[in-house]
Amino acid sequence: MLAWTIYLSFAGALACLLTPRANPRATRAVALGTALAGLLCGLMGAVQFKPENGLEVITNVRWIPALGIDFSLAADGISVTLVLLTGIAALAGVLFSWNVEHRTNEFFAFFFALIGGVYGVFLSLDLFLLFVFYEIAIVPKYFLIAIWGSTRRDYAAMKLALYSFIGSGMVLIGMLAAYAVSGLASFDLQALAQHSFAPEFQRWAFPLVFVGFAILAGMWPFHTWAPTGHSAAPTAASMLLAGVVMKLGAYGCLRVAMTLFPEGLKMWQTELAALAVTGIVYGALVALVQKDFKFVIGYSSVSHMGFVLLGLATLNLVGWSGAVLQMFSHGIIAGLLFGVVGRMVYDRAHTRELDALEGMGLLKAMPFAAVTFVIAGFASMGMPGFSGFIAELQVLIGAWQAFPKLAIIAGVGIMVGVVYTLKTTAKVFFPDKTAEAELHHDHGRELDPISVQERLGAALLILCTLVIGLHPRLLLDLIVPSFQSPLFDGLRKVAGL
Repeated sequence: MLAWTIYLSFAGALACLLTPRANPRATRAVALGTALAGLLCGLMGAVQFKPENGLEVITNVRWIPALGIDFSLAADGISVTLVLLTGIAALAGVLFSWNVEHRTNEFFAFFFALIGGVYGVFLSLDLFLLFVFYEIAIVPKYFLIAIWGSTRRDYAAMKLALYSFIGSGMVLIGMLAAYAVSGLASFDLQALAQHSFAPEFQRWAFPLVFVGFAILAGMWPFHTWAPTGHSAAPTAASMLLAGVVMKLGAYGCLRVAMTLFPEGLKMWQTELAALAVTGIVYGALVALVQKDFKFVIGYSSVSHMGFVLLGLATLNLVGWSGAVLQMFSHGIIAGLLFGVVGRMVYDRAHTRELDALEGMGLLKAMPFAAVTFVIAGFASMGMPGFSGFIAELQVLIGAWQAFPKLAIIAGVGIMVGVVYTLKTTAKVFFPDKTAEAELHHDHGRELDPISVQERLGAALLILCTLVIGLHPRLLLDLIVPSFQSPLFDGLRKVAGL
């Protein structure tokens, strides 16, 4: 069933494109059906999946035999977890985009082309196929931002595309080098992972591929596309960028760079951990001083993705499983935050400036948005009971075992995150009465009520972060056994596991 997530998404993209432009309701119905079908296929695949079997091949068809390229799909617990995340993000994105009236059919066509590419990356076993799906996922992002975005959308779309393609170029060079050096005449990821590349080769190939993927994960100092892209993107695109697209980069770091070049990871471990911690603290500090509501959440995403990269660099099972869980958790929470900021607040207030929002009485005008943002803020801060708590706790425990000093600095980043989250929440939804009275906004203007679709999308994301926060074994029982598969033999050997 997991492979059908790809096929249905691309079929849905075509179906949305073929619906009449003058009938957006039909397009929305097709989009909702496609998202629901993809999520159901992901859920059924997760239920049928047996973690103890490790990596299960789903489809394997010869594609370009002369080059050893196959249409090969496979899944382990890591893939299943991220497929579920993609399905949830897609459904929530459709619900939060119910108000799109401009070229609705094209919007959802690009939306599901992106989703299909993301599903493909998470399920590809052939390295060349993974790269193809990776590129497919990148292209629609440009059009979603450039056509349906807001402030500085052309600049943001081009910047995101340039950063993405530069990273892709680095990955392609490393991928072709591994293909040539191995002499296997195959792009099969398992076969390449079991080939022992020379340490001298891994010394430069690992950082090339890892950083190439990590650019899309928002790794400092290549992170600047993320806040700019998030702020300009329409709500659904922001949710997808933070929810699943940034996860493509982190997944590539784990699935490709770390499995092919494990000794390279060992050589660069401390440097990568230092960059990750720098991203955690830097993103939090910059979020603290932002005046734009979306930029606060954008830099928050940079900070939280730093925990994913830190977990990957720990070279221990606790850190790795925490990193994957953080991918899922951040995807849910960031999607919820961008849904509130972009759709509930900005589309109604027509401003993202915190000083302007402070005097609008949003608590009374839209109490549902206020409550939702408070819940999302608690989840983002890592409060117990939410998915972010257990994910970041695992990463910190893994980091403490590997580099205690950096773990302490990462903890400081969490504290700064608490400060900017509480500060922003108070300013937007619970302003000082004196400050509110001094501002001269039109308090009499009524804001549109929160729609049923937005309420359903928010409820879905809140439910997910609570369920995993209260019962993390639902995902950890999928994730942890994945690291015992032959694909990770070299990585476990280097880590001494």
